[in-house]
Amino acid sequence: MPQQLSLRISLNDDATFENFYLKRQGSQQCSKFQAVSILKHQFCSNSATAEESFVYLWGASGSGVSHLLQAGCHQASAQALVAQYLPLRALLDYPPQQLLDGLEQLSLICLDDLQVIAGDVAWEEALFDLFNRIKDVGGRLLLGANCSVRELPLQLPDLQSRFGWGPVFQLSEPEDDEKMAILQFRASRRGMELSDDVAQYWISRATRSLGELMNCLDELEEISLQEGRKLSIPFVKQVFNFS
Repeated sequence: MPQQLSLRISLNDDATFENFYLKRQGSQQCSKFQAVSILKHQFCSNSATAEESFVYLWGASGSGVSHLLQAGCHQASAQALVAQYLPLRALLDYPPQQLLDGLEQLSLICLDDLQVIAGDVAWEEALFDLFNRIKDVGGRLLLGANCSVRELPLQLPDLQSRFGWGPVFQLSEPEDDEKMAILQFRASRRGMELSDDVAQYWISRATRSLGELMNCLDELEEISLQEGRKLSIPFVKQVFNFS
């Protein structure tokens, strides 16, 4: 068992495929649909998408990259497989060779925030070695960043080519109307009704960050349960002190 599993990195319980909102308008062959389809079937031996050992996701904060990386880990765990999610932004103080040593033994490795190690030769060399070890054992690696492979300022050209070994998907940041739909979708998953009027009122006055909106939804859920109140405009206005 690799030493890295003692890092105590916890997954967001809500970061599952079931909780990932997909806008069903227009062509369903968009990046998000394709990415989710591949990731959901990565351990299905009778699926063609299971052959994709390396997948690279990129997009701005709120686009869903971190959500899907963690969803992959949740799914692997549900199938009694061992997976590890590593948010590199929080692990920069660890020696990279030691941190990544032995990870190829796992069924799935998910590396998030790749952009933070770009230009650090020690990290790049450690990742290069990990890629080769994973390829040798037939493992699976899911990568996440806030920019495309070509935009990463990497020092090792061979590492850049490896980042593009598999499918590369750009996840777009949701517009306000989609954020509203995501809030309504996530509220319904928790047994709460969030009407269009309440959602529009909330979105027009709150932060535009989807992550912060999700945190606000957590707060609303807790207070509504405590006070036995439905999600209404007066309730939202009171909780967040909107003018």
